[in-house]
Amino acid sequence: MVKRLILILGDQLSETLSALCEADKDTDLIVMAEVTDETGYVPHHPKKIALVLSAMRHFAETLRGDGWQVAYTKLDDEDASRSIVGELMRRGQAHGTTEVLATTPGEWRLIEALNNAPLTVTLLPDDRFVASQSEFESWAEGRKQLRMEYFYREMRRKTGLLMDGDQPEGGKWNYDHDNRKPAKEDMLRSEPMQFTPDAITEEVLDLVEARFSDSFGELRPFWFAVTRGQALRALDHFAKHLLEGFGTYQDAMLTGDRFLHHSVLSPYINLGLLDPLEVCQRVEAEYKAGRVALNDAEGFIRQIIGWRDYVRGIYMLEGPDYPARNVLGHDRDLPWMYWGGETRMTCMREAIAQTRDEAYAHHIQRLMVTGNFALLAGIDPHAVHEWYLSVYADAYEWVEAPNTVGMSQFADGGIIASKPYVSSGNYINKMSDYCGDCAYSVTTKTGEGACPFNLLYWDFLIRHRERFENNPRMANMYRTWDRMDEDRRATVLKDAAAFLARMDAGEVA
Repeated sequence: MVKRLILILGDQLSETLSALCEADKDTDLIVMAEVTDETGYVPHHPKKIALVLSAMRHFAETLRGDGWQVAYTKLDDEDASRSIVGELMRRGQAHGTTEVLATTPGEWRLIEALNNAPLTVTLLPDDRFVASQSEFESWAEGRKQLRMEYFYREMRRKTGLLMDGDQPEGGKWNYDHDNRKPAKEDMLRSEPMQFTPDAITEEVLDLVEARFSDSFGELRPFWFAVTRGQALRALDHFAKHLLEGFGTYQDAMLTGDRFLHHSVLSPYINLGLLDPLEVCQRVEAEYKAGRVALNDAEGFIRQIIGWRDYVRGIYMLEGPDYPARNVLGHDRDLPWMYWGGETRMTCMREAIAQTRDEAYAHHIQRLMVTGNFALLAGIDPHAVHEWYLSVYADAYEWVEAPNTVGMSQFADGGIIASKPYVSSGNYINKMSDYCGDCAYSVTTKTGEGACPFNLLYWDFLIRHRERFENNPRMANMYRTWDRMDEDRRATVLKDAAAFLARMDAGEVA
């Protein structure tokens, strides 16, 4: 007799999951399901679908080996329901129970679906974060600005990571100033650890290839870790071979070097295969052993216990309508280049091609290339949000929406960012080698061959002057514009409008 159903979602693959810790092996039934609603609510990258399904199947085997009863539904099972709630109802009817225990999902649409289900659902907190949601809400209460830096300091104090008593190691909380150097090509630089698909993964790859062949993205070669053991090996490899230099070069971009010093551990952390705190403790251990510099360790740890926890807190605090926000009123369609269409901009072509091939791009490629262009061009932020949610293997709405709607597109009006993250082509030229062979000239400000980022940067600022000219971090840019010759200003805006018109007409941008 089954007493309760224990729901485990595809991004909850942790043996310490709160629902598992409260469950009883003798009387409870684990329910895991591959359903079409989850594979299709946005057009997910085939690699992302394969990663989640393979990791789910491997985790189910781990649970069975540990003595759990597991009811697992594959995507192509004849009796499979379309939705998670449909699968719970099907399993409940088969086993005579309406009781469901689950860890709170990380997306509002699933929270609402479970809360509205004709079942008795108990949702437990997801404690796989450094800060609980109640802790974040207490931190946020009464603050005029919810800036990540101050939250991050609280998390350092809570965890003790990189602390010297009650003071930060080295006397500073943040070494971001040291982490903005461009990188040079290095043939000896290691890459993230890659894994050969086993029989379970190969079966998933065949399924995904058959069902999602029309989706944007290359399925093969597939090399992601799909088990906790593999993810731990990937962490060990990063700590030994790539962490040194991570901080210094984390913002750099190079043609032909898609990973640089980045870990590519976020897909495994967000799936639940790795615990964020154990990852940070391993990084801290490398610093304490003298094998990496403080700015390398601090820069990485800040991304996890600072930024990752912070954006999850914002997503849950702001509520279900957050992904739909659009305070700047941008409404341009997402250009075809984002789905692999031709573009003459080398930076966009490189970042999007990498995304197509790997279901991965690092944070500066996302923020300052594809995100920067979308914001400058006035693209609908919801379309941008759905694109990021679709194409990256580590993207789930709780982490992706604040990064896109808030940090990248400023569509939340400044809850996350104190100013829009916009730049001309100069930033990309400084941090990458993309501009060297581009069809556009990064030093050309107007006229034939002018870098679109140069034109659109000023166009964006002037479109939104009323909102931003009194922002102390942007006022100097408006003073620079006002000092320009009137004819030059008119030419900049005319050239920007012409570029956008060509792009809207479907011409190669």
